[in-house]
Amino acid sequence: MEDATNSPQQPGSIRAIRRDGFFAVIPPAARWFGLTGAIPFMVLSFGGEFLSPAHQSYAQFSLMAYGAVILSFLGGVHWGRAIVPPEHGRLEDKTLWVPLAISVTPSLFGWGALLVPGFIALPILAASFAAMLLIDLFMVRIGSLPEWYGNLRVILSAVVVASLLFAWV
Repeated sequence: MEDATNSPQQPGSIRAIRRDGFFAVIPPAARWFGLTGAIPFMVLSFGGEFLSPAHQSYAQFSLMAYGAVILSFLGGVHWGRAIVPPEHGRLEDKTLWVPLAISVTPSLFGWGALLVPGFIALPILAASFAAMLLIDLFMVRIGSLPEWYGNLRVILSAVVVASLLFAWV
C-alpha cells in the first residue's frame, strides 16, 4: 500500500495548494483582473457607510447591480465550459442540461435580487456567491476547471460575501 505522504498530489488537494502557494498558482492576469473586479464591492459597501443617506441608497443599489452583473459573469464561465469545441472535450447534447442550468441560474438570482428591497437582496446575493463558490470548487475538484480558478474564487468570494454582508448590517 502506497504511503499517502509520498503519493502524487491530486489537483485541488490541500497539499497541492500549499505546495505551490495558494495565491502564487493564480496566473497574474487573472489575479489582477479578479482583484480589481473586487474593488467596487469594497468601495460601495464600506464607502457607502460614509455617504449622506441619499447617496447611501444609490451606493447600495449600485452594489446590488454590480453583484448581479458579476453573478451573470460567473454563470458565463459555466456556459463557456459547456460549449467548448468537441476536440476540447465538449459535453454531449444530452448532458448539457445541468451545466447550462448552472450557467443561467446566477443571472436569475442576480436579476431577482434587483427586484426586492436591499435588506432582502444583499443576503440573497451573498448566498448566491457562496453557492457559486461551492459549485466552482466542485468543478475544480472533478477537473472541469483549473485548480488556480478555485483558489482565485475562494479569495474573491470571501471579499464579495463579506462586502455584501457588511452593507446588509
